[in-house]
Amino acid sequence: MAVPSVRLGVDIGGTFTDIVLEKDGVPFSIKVLTTYSAPENAIINGMHQVCAKAGVTPAQIDQIIHGTTLATNALIERRGAKTALITTEGFRDVIEMRTESRFEQYDLNLNLPDPLLPRQMRFTVAGRVDANGKILVDMDRAEVEAIVDQIAEGGFESVAVGLIHSYLNPTHEQLVRDVLAEKLPNVAVSISSEVSPQMREYERFNTVVANAYIKPLMASYLGRLGDRLNDEGVSCRIFLMHSGGGVISIQNAADFPVRLVESGPAGGAVFAAHIAARYGLDKVLSFDMGGTTAKICLIKNQTPKTSRVFEVARTYRFKKGSGMPISIPVIDMVEIGAGGGSLAHVDALQQIRVGPKSAGSEPGPACYGRHGTRPAVTDADLVLGKLDPENFAGGSIKLLPDASCTAIAEYVGTKLDMDTVEAAFGIAEVVDENMANAARVHAVENGEDLSEYTMIAFGGAAPLHAGRLCEKLGVERLLVPPGAGVGSAIGFLRAPFSFEANRSVYMKLSDFDGPRIKSLLSDLKAEATGFVRTCDAVSPILSEFKVYMRYTGQGWEIPIALTEDQAMTPDAATFEARFIEDYTKLFGRPVAGMDIEITVWSVNATTPPEKVARVNETNGTAQATPVGGRDLFDGAAGKFLSADVVNRSDMLTGERAVGPVAVVENETTIIVPASRDAIRQPDGCIDIIIKGADQ
Repeated sequence: MAVPSVRLGVDIGGTFTDIVLEKDGVPFSIKVLTTYSAPENAIINGMHQVCAKAGVTPAQIDQIIHGTTLATNALIERRGAKTALITTEGFRDVIEMRTESRFEQYDLNLNLPDPLLPRQMRFTVAGRVDANGKILVDMDRAEVEAIVDQIAEGGFESVAVGLIHSYLNPTHEQLVRDVLAEKLPNVAVSISSEVSPQMREYERFNTVVANAYIKPLMASYLGRLGDRLNDEGVSCRIFLMHSGGGVISIQNAADFPVRLVESGPAGGAVFAAHIAARYGLDKVLSFDMGGTTAKICLIKNQTPKTSRVFEVARTYRFKKGSGMPISIPVIDMVEIGAGGGSLAHVDALQQIRVGPKSAGSEPGPACYGRHGTRPAVTDADLVLGKLDPENFAGGSIKLLPDASCTAIAEYVGTKLDMDTVEAAFGIAEVVDENMANAARVHAVENGEDLSEYTMIAFGGAAPLHAGRLCEKLGVERLLVPPGAGVGSAIGFLRAPFSFEANRSVYMKLSDFDGPRIKSLLSDLKAEATGFVRTCDAVSPILSEFKVYMRYTGQGWEIPIALTEDQAMTPDAATFEARFIEDYTKLFGRPVAGMDIEITVWSVNATTPPEKVARVNETNGTAQATPVGGRDLFDGAAGKFLSADVVNRSDMLTGERAVGPVAVVENETTIIVPASRDAIRQPDGCIDIIIKGADQ
């Protein structure tokens, strides 16, 4: 299929809405403040601005790809639809009991997060399916109808259906859905055998509840957005970025909105993978820092690492285990509450803390002058000279340094007997160390050494902090691509159409059933391909096969990639060899004498990736011409240093800016520490390296 000539990528973030328009491959971008009450307003406003920059009208847009944090925010803020859960008798409290594990083992006052639905909104039916998919107790339709009548009386807007072992036999869930459709045709329905047909009832029930909870909200938003775009003369198709790093149709997004929960960060990871391919980098640390959160992702062989379970709405200092598990395909990344809008305070132990609360765009950091009074990371960056108060967000927002100084002094400086600069440095160091520690833990959990990695930084705040982060992590090379401030939106335009279908079918290698496996994987391939064809009717489709395996008795499994030939002509010896190979890489050695089992089967259908030309890199021998200078606080030196200011747009290929230097552009500022130099590469990337590393 020919690539449309005018494409629009839209990323709604916690503070800014980023919009990128590509006209015949040439990008134009804009950042506007997110409008929380009606997010579509920011999109329409930004669309007109970016169309004016590109010299086109909205009616000329051929394709829109959209990612949003609305689904995530609805779960975090508990502002979804009034939702009921219908589940199997005896399993009413699964989403409240969780897994009974303690995410903070030594906290005697630990409070587990409340379930998304209170107990009175959870209903049970008597039908029962066993662990092999066999019906043990038939479902009584009259009983289901009586429960649906209760739901009707309760005024519920959405219903989740999660029955035990329905991933093996969905007959009972389908019966409940049919009754709901007949008696309550205007109520949204989600069934777990379609949303997440995987084992582990807590994760599956929680996922279908989350899908039902946000389904009416997202359907309403997508409908309003479509209507507003039609009113503006935009008649092209709209697609949504999903959490697995691909693009799906707006109808599929409305049916499975839980797959949009990490859509924005997923676009950023795709963007970083695209840059990695241009430079032939096999080990990349993707660093995305926006207004509310920072996201860190490992990218190996130009492909982001993926997972099938992740957590949203963590309530305990962003600690793993304290959130709601969502069992869907997702790009694996660590996310912490560290963004430009993250608020700083002093805790009871007289320590500076940053986040997870954020000022967002309303009211924003104190320096925005929008009635925010508490200091945010952006306020600290302004005091430390990292930001130009007259040229923030392309000059659309005039920052107020005095307001930053007042807020930092009141909430941090006075309490710790520090002057304003020292307090601002403390805030910056805390947030940088928080991000560095998150990266270290993520790397250790995946058996990786970050000193072997190249960092790719994007997002409005990442280039301000990435240089210092590299110093802390021992990362020698940092790339800041063109359009870094709107990186996720650019990533949307690089993502393929894709959909991953998965299903739990338990099988030991000692009971290996080749024909059954081939049939199962063929069915999953057909299912995934069908979703992709709703977006693209003609392009070739590639199939990626994966199985999740473990030793018998282990609590979790690891993903094992298979070629199409291995999947379609399954052989027990091949499966065992692939598992032992990957298990040994991850844990150092295999376990002798243990049977191996498969729990989940997965097929991802995707259109071919965009072809990428390798960059002919330069060492940078010419000196970049500064347009001015300013005092810039250097974290490693612990003091202000005199720094040049260089316009990114003025830097020519091969020019070098010697740190400390601020490389400025409309959407962000790249802070190059005194320990590093910056080189402008042929594709526009700013390549930040340790002084002398290229000699």
